[in-house]
Amino acid sequence: VQLQASGGGLVQAGDSLRLSCAASGRTFRRYGMGWFRQAPGKEREFVAACYWSSAGAYYADSVKGRFTCSTSIDKNTVYLQMNSLEPEDTAVYYCAATVSSFSTATRDYSYWGQGTQVTVSS
Repeated sequence: VQLQASGGGLVQAGDSLRLSCAASGRTFRRYGMGWFRQAPGKEREFVAACYWSSAGAYYADSVKGRFTCSTSIDKNTVYLQMNSLEPEDTAVYYCAATVSSFSTATRDYSYWGQGTQVTVSS
């Protein structure tokens, strides 16, 4: 499975961004997809998870109600729509794939994209 994340940028507090993660490989649709982020000096943390075959999604409390994880099978792409961005959302965002049906733990994700920087100014 290969993952390519994009869509980061510099925005102001309250703005929106949509991150994309293009997936490829013969079996990528068998994997659960996750979004993580890592701020300077902090550990990588779970943000959201969603699935190719289901509309269900799961979110960290810090982003619940503001972020939406979705997938497009036609485009082989996972999205993270981020609304009402806050300076605390500033981080490098990573997409990842797991053979588990669901996990918030980085150790359970076998494949990672290269990361895309999101910077939110106050």
